[in-house]
Amino acid sequence: MESDDASQISKDQLRGALLRGEITSPELMPEGSNHTFLVTVSDGPRKYEAIYKPRRGESPLWDFPSGTLYKREYAAYVVAQALSWDFIPCTVIREGPYGVGSLQQFIDVDPQSNYFTLREESLEELERIALFDCLSNNADRKASHCFRDRGGLIWSIDHGLTFHEDPKLRTVIWDFTQQPISGYLMEQVADLLESLRSPQGVLQELAPLLAPEELMALHRRLERLLKSGRFPSQDPNRRNVPWPWF
Repeated sequence: MESDDASQISKDQLRGALLRGEITSPELMPEGSNHTFLVTVSDGPRKYEAIYKPRRGESPLWDFPSGTLYKREYAAYVVAQALSWDFIPCTVIREGPYGVGSLQQFIDVDPQSNYFTLREESLEELERIALFDCLSNNADRKASHCFRDRGGLIWSIDHGLTFHEDPKLRTVIWDFTQQPISGYLMEQVADLLESLRSPQGVLQELAPLLAPEELMALHRRLERLLKSGRFPSQDPNRRNVPWPWF
């Protein structure tokens, strides 16, 4: 079966297809500690491939509340969209063959592409991803979680371990340590903070996804980034790189 190219339709059309399309042909993917499925989404005559991560397939963690990783995947997409950063594939929450979970646009990856191949030629894109990891408190930024697709676009995936209230930043992207954050990115972060302060802003979408203390921690991280204007340093009191790192 040959799927339609999701890049040929608008973001709203793709989101609608992911929300209402029929999910079939779940194929368990062997990588990862949680159950992840490659599925086909049929929306009328169109068919798309997508990544389905059901809540019931999440492995228990000692430091993240059980059954919340799929919500964090979607929260990451919501925040990235509020920042006008399009490197996270279109993501929704919906019922699937194994219950509620996240459903995300499948990206046809250049298999030779990862953080290490991107760092020499795509620092501008990596700066955005690194800043996103800081503000979302990403505890699991592996090298294989950012890559280029076969069309040349750069993407970032696997955001289930984000938005914890405690400092947990673990990433392979430490290229920007203590460097000034680009001015245009600071402006976008300031806009996000302003939106979080409004009941009609992005807070409306995030409130059902994250605990109140996690939303307050997000506020504080944004304020610290805006005050310092620089990327953080590594924390000498904890592990700063995920394991495995690739």
